[in-house]
Amino acid sequence: QVQLVESGGGSVQAGGSLRLSCAASGYSFRRDFPMAWFRQVPGKQREGVAAVRTFGHSTYYSNSVKGRFTIAPDNNKNTLHLEMNSLKPEDTAMYYCAADLTGGVWHPLQESGYNYWGQGTQVTVSS
Repeated sequence: QVQLVESGGGSVQAGGSLRLSCAASGYSFRRDFPMAWFRQVPGKQREGVAAVRTFGHSTYYSNSVKGRFTIAPDNNKNTLHLEMNSLKPEDTAMYYCAADLTGGVWHPLQESGYNYWGQGTQVTVSS
């Protein structure tokens, strides 16, 4: 059974950093399935912020986080990280980890292709 469990969220001041983690079980990162981080603010659509193939390490970022966030799979621990630096109040959201185990065409930052999701971890950035 595939499970994704996020951790590492919290409250920080603008300019600070956080590291989110997503522990995956039920499959191996060495199978090179795509994974991603999404975020959602109440009342708004879920936004893809970063995506990666876990073994090939091709990465994609939204323009809003490019240069500040880094997505990094740890294949030894089957864990996906999101390093977030220079955080801004507009980064405040619930952050979700997602995996695409369908084997179909990959659209990195589109949520429709991802068939497994974690429960989310809250990130709050104060000004």
